[in-house]
Amino acid sequence: MQQKETDLAGLRATDAKTYIAQYLTTLKLTEKKLAECTAEEAKWCARVALARSKGVEDLVREAEKQAERATEQKNSLSAEIMELKSQIETMRKQLPGLAARERSVDPDLLEQELLMATGYSPGDEELAATDRRLKELERNATLDAELAALKTKYNCSTR
Repeated sequence: MQQKETDLAGLRATDAKTYIAQYLTTLKLTEKKLAECTAEEAKWCARVALARSKGVEDLVREAEKQAERATEQKNSLSAEIMELKSQIETMRKQLPGLAARERSVDPDLLEQELLMATGYSPGDEELAATDRRLKELERNATLDAELAALKTKYNCSTR
């Protein structure tokens, strides 16, 4: 499931950064919980020592249970923090690729879009090339005729 959560394919770079920011927020909140849990663990460990020093065994057992619970929670939060950091790093490594894809141009896609814009279907590349060549010949023939007319006019008016 981690792979799917950290796969940013299909997102724009700005959307991916927003997504990563959400993970960073979760990381910071988890780190805050870890600090609170560490303080809770220290408090219960101090209570264990106090109860032991006073010889109150039933309080020692209860304080040890609470200290153990706090330690387990601390360990769980530490593992979660490591996982979040790993996921964030995985996603950060994808950002340059996302930005590059946004800036790049797919020449094949561009060619197909140009064909469609000029009224041809994808796959009609040869027909489009033939049409372009014929139009070029027609344009050159028109220009040649206009040039010949100008030459005739110029030659007639100078004599």
